[in-house]
Amino acid sequence: MTSLPSTPLGLTFSSSHEAVRVELSGDLDHRHADLLVEAVDRLLAAHPGLRDLRLDCTGLTSVDSSGLSALLMVRRRTDRAGAGLHLDGRTVQLNRLLEITCTLEHLTAPSAGAQGLRRTGGTACGGQPEENLPAGPSAGAEPRARHDRRDTH
Repeated sequence: MTSLPSTPLGLTFSSSHEAVRVELSGDLDHRHADLLVEAVDRLLAAHPGLRDLRLDCTGLTSVDSSGLSALLMVRRRTDRAGAGLHLDGRTVQLNRLLEITCTLEHLTAPSAGAQGLRRTGGTACGGQPEENLPAGPSAGAEPRARHDRRDTH
């Protein structure tokens, strides 16, 4: 099986005094994921006090596990800098990847909310709080069903 060559990741920047917008195009994959993280590091260093980092994902053609890892690293860095992260123009494929990996809510939640989720243990992928998940099978014997038999004689 032959794999197609990766399309280089394109990054186009625009900024205002409180926000930076980065248009992403091409593949956010194992060959190019580091470019995004390095660019975000430079942006955060160049814009202290940045309130919002907006990643426009409309032009992304694919995202693999390395790309997902890069997005998670970007989230960590924006949280640390006190900036909000926004994933604008998410493709159907990107949304599906984020849903399957249970990272959609984490990557799209407001910064303060994400920090609160980490402090309280967050929620399970299905959205249920962890303490309300159904219990797994016990190590002991299964309880037997009790039948209420009444004599009809």
